[in-house]
Amino acid sequence: MTVDHLNTLLLESAVVLLFAVVAVRISTRSGLPSLLIYLGIGVALGQNGLGMSFNNAELTQVMGYAALVVILAEGGLKTSWQAIRPVVPAAAVLATLGVAVSVFVTAAGAHWLVGLEWRTALLLGAIVSSTDAAAVFSVLRMVPLPKRLTGLLEAESGFNDAPVVILVVAFATTGELDPWYVLVGTIVVELAIGAAVGYAVGRLGAYAVRRVALPSSGLYPIAVLALIVLAYAGGALLHASGFLAAYIASVILGNSKLPHGPAVRGFADGLAWIGQIGMFVLLGLLVTPASMGSALVPGLVAGAVLVFVARPLSVLLTMTPFRVPWQEQALLSWAGLRGAVPIVLATIPLVAGATDAQQLFNVVFILVVVFTLLQGPTLPLVAKWLKIGEGDIGQDLGIESAPLEKLHGHLLSVQLSPGSRMSGVEVSELRLPKGAAVTLVVREGASFVPDRMTVLREGDELLVVTTEEVSGAAERRLRAVDRGGKLAGWLHNAEALPAGTRRTPSNGRKKNG
Repeated sequence: MTVDHLNTLLLESAVVLLFAVVAVRISTRSGLPSLLIYLGIGVALGQNGLGMSFNNAELTQVMGYAALVVILAEGGLKTSWQAIRPVVPAAAVLATLGVAVSVFVTAAGAHWLVGLEWRTALLLGAIVSSTDAAAVFSVLRMVPLPKRLTGLLEAESGFNDAPVVILVVAFATTGELDPWYVLVGTIVVELAIGAAVGYAVGRLGAYAVRRVALPSSGLYPIAVLALIVLAYAGGALLHASGFLAAYIASVILGNSKLPHGPAVRGFADGLAWIGQIGMFVLLGLLVTPASMGSALVPGLVAGAVLVFVARPLSVLLTMTPFRVPWQEQALLSWAGLRGAVPIVLATIPLVAGATDAQQLFNVVFILVVVFTLLQGPTLPLVAKWLKIGEGDIGQDLGIESAPLEKLHGHLLSVQLSPGSRMSGVEVSELRLPKGAAVTLVVREGASFVPDRMTVLREGDELLVVTTEEVSGAAERRLRAVDRGGKLAGWLHNAEALPAGTRRTPSNGRKKNG
């Protein structure tokens, strides 16, 4: 490649990225997941558009796997363990048994209504039965759902990639299929080893990152992303679920109070956007619209079975034992959006040389595009009709912690988000533990040193200096006031009190324990 060719390639890539960034704004206003616009860019650049020739399914699969790891990392780092912990059992059942129900119901519909051979039908059912985190949460950002329901959708989309990938690889092989009990045993073993690898890397990595003083804050995001990639690669090399390992490691790291946490999450967010854009453009380039006519009816029929029969049935069978209300079950059914994962998985049969692999890819592409267009924009309306998620949910308090190694302390940067109940509270009413103090307030671009009577306002940024011993207690107290106002800890939010304190039931006052 010459320098001129490289410059041309960089110019084209920059134009595509800038157009894709603008497309995010369009998708936010229209309610459409941005993945559809990125796919459209790829199709427009392809053979039936501007004439770019690209048919490397193996490269697309490799790039897709890499992008999925980054997307899972970004999702896991932003996942609140406190929010998903109560629903992890339900999410795990939905992501395993629910996926099995969805695979076989969709396969039965594709076999009897479309006429696919059973093996091809099972492969199709496995490919399309995984929900996509990027697609789901690009739409859910506009729908203020209860934390329990959001946590369930979030955990499910993080968990269900792993068993689906195992099923697709098994069904895409050209030899004889293993007996069902061998397949189930393989899934259980691979998920267990993947979970163990992710847990080990997450715990050990969090311990190391917290204790190693890196010379630049920009190195922390790189270190955290490297740990997550290490979890994926370690799991995959052990013939386990690398995707599950990466997701569990990222959840642990994201909930470990790492230094420069917001910077880490921001870095992962940017990489995830680049991964999504690149992945969907490549997938769009693989598509030849002129040859997709024969896949239209099978795609619509299989999609209808998946969306209106398989997904609701899987939710009903797996969520009823957990006493999930029917309204929430209905929303869970409709919120099962497909996106990157099914299209990337559809490249596995192409690479493996499976029977009717190209036709299968076209069917999956049509299914994802059509039913994402149907479900995405209507999800807010469905939530409103079911009377779920009415009202606003305030954003979480933004706190960034930076260690002060030589001073044996921490510097907390606290951003008051819109709707924070810390607004209107005086500095003295924060009741921070001894050893913590608000040293600076930044308001509308100007900074000043507050006194005890300074009233905080929405949008303020506070700098709080704490000793190493009370940094955790100070952060818990700030979050409690953010949620409950100045009376937090007196009337409610007992769990958010600083460590070593308790309330007396008779009068609500606290004592040293």
